[in-house]
Amino acid sequence: MTIKLSDYEAGDKFDGDYDEALAKLQKHLSHIHYAHIVHKRRAVILFEGWDAAGKGGIIKRLTGEWDPRYFEVWPISAPTDEEKAHHFLWRFWRRLPPVHNISIFDRSWYGRVLVERVEGFATKDEWKRGYSEINDFEAQQVANGTTLIKIFVHATQKTQDKRLADRLEHPWKRWKTGLDDYRNRARRADYLEAMHDMFRETDTKTAPWIVIDGNNKKAARIAALTAIAEALEAHVPMDPPQLDPEVERVAREALGLAAVD
Repeated sequence: MTIKLSDYEAGDKFDGDYDEALAKLQKHLSHIHYAHIVHKRRAVILFEGWDAAGKGGIIKRLTGEWDPRYFEVWPISAPTDEEKAHHFLWRFWRRLPPVHNISIFDRSWYGRVLVERVEGFATKDEWKRGYSEINDFEAQQVANGTTLIKIFVHATQKTQDKRLADRLEHPWKRWKTGLDDYRNRARRADYLEAMHDMFRETDTKTAPWIVIDGNNKKAARIAALTAIAEALEAHVPMDPPQLDPEVERVAREALGLAAVD
């Protein structure tokens, strides 16, 4: 069944205590992150969506209790001249996580079939070929043991406009907006068409899309973190590591603790 973004526009408020739910989720996510470290697993979480949809806020809360040594956030913008000289996936291969790490992409290789398509940075042959190249790339990562999670954060034009206006009025948010926001806004219909095609071609059994209704920020954050936690936990053992007996013996002696029979 084709994903329809119009199904994700209710903007319902979070039903519950947001702060309590967020704290509980972040604690659970910290345990999941430690499990990835201990069991030497790797994961990729990518975020796509409209400007001002709330991707950054979700990422901030996703990583709030994570050990910074074992994850990396990659904000993806226009490719450099060096990156343009290679296949479009080259710059993403270089950012894939090693074992016991998680890579988070704030925008991703889907730029080939979204912004590069709409803005004419890729030819029609290039972006149409991009679907199969992306599917093959993702299938390779999953086959190699990487947990791949694809999140799309949707927002209506009304919601986006309200948030863009807020960025203009708030002195400490102005850095978050620029001309690209309005160029993209003016071509919303073209982007919607490209997104529809993207979902149809790349929502695979191996690497399905998770769409989040981003029209209420708090509800979106809880929904996204819940979905990510479930997907990550499904691919890593959640058993805590056993304590090395020799470490325990030395520690108990050093700390003056009684030995355990």
